[in-house]
Amino acid sequence: MKLPRFCLNPRTLEFPPGRLWEIGFKGLTSNAYILWKTYGGKAVEMGVHSLLGFKGVILTDSGDSGAYQILRYGEVEVDPLEIARYQCEIGSDVAVILDVPTGWDASRRKAEKTVEETVRRGKETLRHVRELYGGKQPLWVGPVQGGCHLDLVASAAKRMAELPFDVYALGSPTGVMESYRFDLLVEMIVAAKSGLPCEKPFHLFGAGHPAMFSLAVALGCDLFDSAAYAIYAKDGRYITEHGTIRIERLRFLSCPCPACRKTSLEDLKELPEKEKTFFLMEHNLYACFSEVEKVKQSLAEGRLWEHLEVRARGHPALLQALKILAKHWKYLEKHTPRWKSRGLLIFDELSLGRPEVQRVRETLVEASKCEKKILLLLPEPEVKPYTQDERYGKVARLLAELKLSEDVEVCFYNPVFGLTPASVCEVYPFSQFEAAKPYSEGMLRSMAEYLAEYVKTSGFEKAVLHPDPSLLGQEDAGKIGAVLTGWEADPWSGKALGNLRKTMASLKAERLTGL
Repeated sequence: MKLPRFCLNPRTLEFPPGRLWEIGFKGLTSNAYILWKTYGGKAVEMGVHSLLGFKGVILTDSGDSGAYQILRYGEVEVDPLEIARYQCEIGSDVAVILDVPTGWDASRRKAEKTVEETVRRGKETLRHVRELYGGKQPLWVGPVQGGCHLDLVASAAKRMAELPFDVYALGSPTGVMESYRFDLLVEMIVAAKSGLPCEKPFHLFGAGHPAMFSLAVALGCDLFDSAAYAIYAKDGRYITEHGTIRIERLRFLSCPCPACRKTSLEDLKELPEKEKTFFLMEHNLYACFSEVEKVKQSLAEGRLWEHLEVRARGHPALLQALKILAKHWKYLEKHTPRWKSRGLLIFDELSLGRPEVQRVRETLVEASKCEKKILLLLPEPEVKPYTQDERYGKVARLLAELKLSEDVEVCFYNPVFGLTPASVCEVYPFSQFEAAKPYSEGMLRSMAEYLAEYVKTSGFEKAVLHPDPSLLGQEDAGKIGAVLTGWEADPWSGKALGNLRKTMASLKAERLTGL
């Protein structure tokens, strides 16, 4: 994951680019269209780094202002090839073609036209700059258009992937985010990423609030930029982890950033409007940078999903987006490590959507064919790994006494993975998780449905369920399709284990009679 680039208006330079570097931002996004209109040849003579006074990576977006003009007015006064040459000549590190934005609520007919024209401009621009500048040119960004028409987004991505762009981006996402349609944003990014090469970076324009950074990264966005820090500041809004607060409603400066530590709330409210806005821009940038570092740390520790769950619960629109993301677990699973240095934290049924859990559930069903004849489903003991719990030891001895150890496959059922075979209970992640109890109704229902599917497809001659009333209701237990050993409040009591012995002895007798 790269650091975010924050947008800078080159006409006003309200926040010094050098100060961005000092805060920690090693890249910024500026507007090639505004640079062209405001500075013209001066930017070519000086170079964009000297002009802006920034020594880090500079991305110039011909679309950020030029394409906005197209979206609003239908035309701009600059040619796509002219603005492409301009970005090469001012020394941009990363440049964006002048695409034709779809707009997230555009009709299908308009969306098709914007896709066609953007692809055409992409081909023409790359060929043109290659002929003129050879290897002395920026990295080029190819926006994927299509708006809310997901099939168009997917086909546009495949067509753009055929062109030698260095970076790809989602076109027209700003309106989606401004409308809090993060659920649609998830679908748009998944549709785009599915047709793009995974080794190329993916950019998300306009992702400016820290609450959504973890969602963007989970979706596979490597870069993102926004002018939100300044827009919020001009509106008197102070960024927090979960939203924004108007400065007049602040009662405390709880943020530990340098901007907040060097002033008091009382002094802040007495500042002239211009200085107050500058303070808010500085704080907002620190808040964004802090969240980026937290996301990067969560990635390093293998706990991005947990971080995302925490952030998503800060706003209903983000939570809705996470629910949609969970449905695309196979998209996430492709690049999710099979082993991590820490266990999983399971909060409720939403946590079951994480790719590590779904991968295990699917794999167990696919590999459920077993040479053993009887499946014994035991409730999860308290101790992990389950086979080290003394209560399992009693069951193991019981099976040995009945001479059934070689015929019985023991699995423990739990609402996280559905079930855990005793033979692999020490393998990651079966014992490396912590879950909130009591389990939610959604998790218990999911487990019962999973067990029913497993018993149906596993191919065992007999399935025996040793029920735990705290995990299974009698109706759900009856739907699983297994022989019940009885119904005791404590499944590990002497009476319950006696019922289990009787059931297993009866099955053994049936098998001997059959032979």
